[in-house]
Amino acid sequence: MLIDRGTLICYYSLNNPVTDARYSGQLTESCSLIEYMFIALAVLMAACEKPILDEEDAVTRKEANVILHMTQYEQEAFGNSGNRAATRATTDITELCSRLNIAIFDDGGTKVKTVAQKEGDASFGTVALTLAAGTYQFVVIAHNGEGSATITSTEKVTFPNNKVTDTFYYYGDLVVTSEVQSYDLTLTRAVAMFRMVLTDEEIPSSVAKFKFYYTGGSSTFSPSAGYGCVNSKQTEIRTVADGVTTFDIFTLPHTEEDVLTKLTVTALDANDNTVKERVFENIPVTRNQITRYTGSFSVAAAAARPPTAPSASPPIQIGTA
Repeated sequence: MLIDRGTLICYYSLNNPVTDARYSGQLTESCSLIEYMFIALAVLMAACEKPILDEEDAVTRKEANVILHMTQYEQEAFGNSGNRAATRATTDITELCSRLNIAIFDDGGTKVKTVAQKEGDASFGTVALTLAAGTYQFVVIAHNGEGSATITSTEKVTFPNNKVTDTFYYYGDLVVTSEVQSYDLTLTRAVAMFRMVLTDEEIPSSVAKFKFYYTGGSSTFSPSAGYGCVNSKQTEIRTVADGVTTFDIFTLPHTEEDVLTKLTVTALDANDNTVKERVFENIPVTRNQITRYTGSFSVAAAAARPPTAPSASPPIQIGTA
């Protein structure tokens, strides 16, 4: 029985729980032969157990008794063009995210299983596992980070180098019985996006990259709450390329209607020297929406308008309710 706590679509399956056993001890010259035998037996038993490590398909579908499968969903992707994309009913979560991390917790809150997959894996988007009968809570995180997300608990997920990318999640209860169970899950987008669209005729050749430094959002996520759970100072670097005038950053809002209290955008040269800087304040951000600033980054334009009053268009709805 699956008790749904999420919202959006996908399919999954999960692997058998393993326990974390550690052995430490010392042998002394005074040990008797029997003591040696007992210690050797203990070492052998400990060696037969496995630590809780990320796994990819340690259990085949024939062996699995729980299958959770990512599938298609009806939600607009953020996209890269700066234009609102049409709602697509056939987009797969694996087309938007390059990594999947799953963690399963027993009814006492102890993590008993983790699974990690990445784009390119043969079974990316489908995980099979064996679980003993009982009640569990589990978390699924789909994202585009450079490494696996760390799911510490149902209340804390962190990402490599605290970098937030387009991220989806599922959190729910799972009641495992003696029968094989298969579920379609629904994932929810966890992030808000700020998009800067520059209208300058060209970005000066001296500008090699933009640094975005912002406060008010979170880089740590609580699946049980569905929102960010710390007050973070986030930094993102976006390299300038020919013809690219749109730059996106993400954060995890603390509430449905949140605010980036301050965003400093700095144009840097190849040696990280400041070429130009602009400051935006009190930017509204909403989970599953884009807040867009469209305007010039030039010195003349910056002098003509207050740096703390960006002409951000209203948040753009990018997903279904």
